[in-house]
Amino acid sequence: MKDTITKSMFLESFGGQYEKNFSYEGKVALFDYMEGLEQDLEQEFELDIIGLCCSYVEYADLKEFQDDYTKEYKSIEDIEDDATVIRFGDGSRFIVEEF
Repeated sequence: MKDTITKSMFLESFGGQYEKNFSYEGKVALFDYMEGLEQDLEQEFELDIIGLCCSYVEYADLKEFQDDYTKEYKSIEDIEDDATVIRFGDGSRFIVEEF
């Protein structure tokens, strides 16, 4: 038995201790990315909030990302060479799949 998760259901799923893992805009970008990935792979995913929170991290800008990693990344494009990057907002905010 499967449920179809709408964007609003997805956003509401990040309650309690997971509420602050992503900004509202970040959650929307993550939903859109996951929905597109399902279509590209022709595969349905189960909603796993804990897994998403463990696998993806939101950054306000490149500097914040650079503070978390010892390897030198000079641009978001450099990060995209090593990891999945989901850009949103004005393009300076992004979510990275942990690697």
